[in-house]
Amino acid sequence: MKQNVALVLSSGGSRGLAHIGVISELEKHGFTITSVSGSSIGAVMGGLYAMGKIQEYTKWVSSFNKRDIWGFMDFTIASNGLLKGERVFDKMKTFIPDMNIEDMPIPFAAVATDILHEKEVVFTKGSFYEAARASVAIPAVFTPVKYTDTILVDGGVLNPIPVEYVSRKNGDLLIVVNLYGDKKTDIPKESNNNNGFLNRLMNTISTLIITGDKHSAGYYSLLSGTTSAMIHRIAKMSIEKHKPDMIINIPYDSANTFDFYRTKELIELGKNAAKEAINYYYKNL
Repeated sequence: MKQNVALVLSSGGSRGLAHIGVISELEKHGFTITSVSGSSIGAVMGGLYAMGKIQEYTKWVSSFNKRDIWGFMDFTIASNGLLKGERVFDKMKTFIPDMNIEDMPIPFAAVATDILHEKEVVFTKGSFYEAARASVAIPAVFTPVKYTDTILVDGGVLNPIPVEYVSRKNGDLLIVVNLYGDKKTDIPKESNNNNGFLNRLMNTISTLIITGDKHSAGYYSLLSGTTSAMIHRIAKMSIEKHKPDMIINIPYDSANTFDFYRTKELIELGKNAAKEAINYYYKNL
């Protein structure tokens, strides 16, 4: 029997590629996704799915290597972020045209954080790309977005799992994909090909700036690590409060923020996590 699903996709950097695998597995098992909400990478994946373009995105991102990721890093001299965060979206627009959220075939909501007024901003209409860019604005990594009378940053800061904003109807299963699942150190890591200077440079940037490595004590890594701890706690509280019908957990140590060159591995991780959660759900009906 077909089961309608209200799907909530959490923030979590490149681990969000697992969302693609989760969606694929849910559809394979006969679930019908009738509404989606997301924060940060969850907003990107959720919006692409709601507009019917997740396959085009998957094909594109599956071709990435480390050099490609480096090429999308549009560094800026701005004092409020390392990256502009525009280059990757500009490229996406060349094969996935922008769409107003209210025109999407599936109801969709993206969440960003109004840093001046300390509240969430929920996008349920207007440009998908504008909403996505605001929702992924990781503080101190991506430059924030000026919006009407305020400034927006990553939706995960206040609401990494935006259950409240999914358009759930009576009878819909509430399914949450949580990218802050328990650490699982036995996840196989893709072999590190020796690409010389570029590889070492990427590793250095990832370690000292982006990943939140607590041992580096750099400004950005310290901020990232602090934010990460806060978001983990908020995510856990959100799950406990809303009690989803199904929780699909992705280990938080399965990928770093910008590991988008590991697409196939992370999609497979999402599929496997979804299979496990679906089996558990049916066994406990």
